[in-house]
Amino acid sequence: MKKSSTTSLLMLCFALYIILMTLKQSQFFSGITYDVRVVNGFTDNSSLALVIWCSSQNNDLGGRALQAGDDFSWSLRTTFWGASLFHCTMKWDQRRRSFEAFRVQRDSHRCGPSRTCFWLVKEDGFYFSNDQVNWKKDFSWSS
Repeated sequence: MKKSSTTSLLMLCFALYIILMTLKQSQFFSGITYDVRVVNGFTDNSSLALVIWCSSQNNDLGGRALQAGDDFSWSLRTTFWGASLFHCTMKWDQRRRSFEAFRVQRDSHRCGPSRTCFWLVKEDGFYFSNDQVNWKKDFSWSS
C-alpha cells in the first residue's frame, strides 16, 4: 500500500511539473508584448513641436520633440500580474496634458489582435485606434 501511495504521489508531482513547464513557455508567465505608437497629428503646420515624455514605474523612455507627422513608438511586455502602465506627458504651445498611454486592464482588448495601440494627438484632443483607420476621440487637451 505504501509503495502505491509513493508511486501515485511521484506521478502527480511529475504531471504538475509538466503542466508548469508548459505554462512557463506560454504567455501566461512571460507576458504579452504590445506596441504603442503616438503620432503628432497636427494639421495647422505649426512650427512648434509636440513634446512628449513617457515612462512606466520601471522604465523611463525619455522625451522627444515631434514635428507634424512624426511618431514616438515603443514595445512593452505585460507583467505576470497584469500591472503594466505607461504614462505620457504632452506639451504643445501653452497646452500640457498627461495621460495613460497604455494600461493593461483597459488596452489588452481594445488594442486588437495585432496588439498595437495607436494614439493620434491633434489640436482638439487625443484619438485612439488599433488599426490607424478607425479613430475614436478619447479626450481633449483640457481636463
